[in-house]
Amino acid sequence: MYSIIDHRGAKPAGVAWSRLVALCPVLAAADSENALALAAASFIVLVAANATMAVSHRFFPRDIRMPAFMLIAACCATTTALLMQAFAFDQYERIALYAQVALVNCAMLERAMATERHRSVGTALIDSVITAGTCAAAIIALGGIRGAVSLQLPLAALPPGAFLIAALALAARNALARDA
Repeated sequence: MYSIIDHRGAKPAGVAWSRLVALCPVLAAADSENALALAAASFIVLVAANATMAVSHRFFPRDIRMPAFMLIAACCATTTALLMQAFAFDQYERIALYAQVALVNCAMLERAMATERHRSVGTALIDSVITAGTCAAAIIALGGIRGAVSLQLPLAALPPGAFLIAALALAARNALARDA
């Protein structure tokens, strides 16, 4: 029934790991304390934006579809940021600088654009939950690894340490994929 869902988003090679540029704000902000908040916000934005795009794509001519979808994604990210500011202000202050960039990144918008016109709303929701779950798992895993490693190596708690940890995790994934 959902055979058209691209399950690559459910593997470790999903959006978050294959789009390193999109990971930059996440790497800077996702320590063990902030990872869950960034993961939840990214999940909410991706699912809301994909659902809205799936419902509304028929109403936009092909020429203005990309700007309209960028506006939808930006509205979802802004709404999520405002909700965080209203209900979780302490957390918002810690990740505010990175949250907007991380939430409306090109990888998520690219994923939404790639799936929106070929899917029903239900299928788009399932695909966005799988993709957002993969992104959230990557953010949480990175934050957890940074927290554990920073006990022995303080550099890991800093943004440059996050890049080193992400590089080692990506190298390990590539080594495992090569062996399989």
